[in-house]
Amino acid sequence: MRVEQIYSGYLAEASYLIESAGEIAIIDPLRESEPYLHRAAEVYRGKIKYIFETHFHPDFVSGHLDLAQKTGATIVYGPTAQPEFSAYVAQDNELFRLGDVQIKVLHTPGHTLESSTFLLIDKNGEDYAIFTGDTLFLGDVGRPDLAVKSNLSQETLAGMLFDSLRKKILPLHDKLIVYPGHGQSSACGKNMSQDTVDTLGSQKRNNYALRPDMSQSEFVAEITAGLLPTPQYVPQNQ
Repeated sequence: MRVEQIYSGYLAEASYLIESAGEIAIIDPLRESEPYLHRAAEVYRGKIKYIFETHFHPDFVSGHLDLAQKTGATIVYGPTAQPEFSAYVAQDNELFRLGDVQIKVLHTPGHTLESSTFLLIDKNGEDYAIFTGDTLFLGDVGRPDLAVKSNLSQETLAGMLFDSLRKKILPLHDKLIVYPGHGQSSACGKNMSQDTVDTLGSQKRNNYALRPDMSQSEFVAEITAGLLPTPQYVPQNQ
């Protein structure tokens, strides 16, 4: 099993490549498909089987459609997604086999309604890493005000995010590697670390939004305070 983070500094966006036994999954690909095709064929000598999207991205153009067309890979979204193109909408806790490993879908709404975290389980059945998209960043969590077409208030979405973090992510073990969807300077959060990889245990200790004594009302108040205005491109891209 191999995991590669493909980080775009100008977008502060991270996509991921997971390879096991010649099968490859891409998580949140950027627009240009060539880097993923090159890595799959020349570096890993494998075939792209799945393209996982943690959520619909209003801040950049994803390359999932082009990549799927060129490879025949299945595009996978989390529960409640309503894509206007061919894609598989997974159920909460659904497992996907990739070579010798598995990827488990954890529905974690809050940033958007379909937002999901992908849990990578190694060949021994041990939890190895989580790909958190815009649900959990390093030092922060996703903004609850960017799902402008959901008809839900940012306070309601923030409450959903609180539940997602407490019920789906915090119960996981501390040694898990956390691979977020964005890094520092992204408009999708307000307090992100300059690091792009960490452990869940470190985030439990250092991320203000994961304090164990934090009530839901405190969480909502803190993550909705001081948000910058919604970028103009967000409603246009949703």
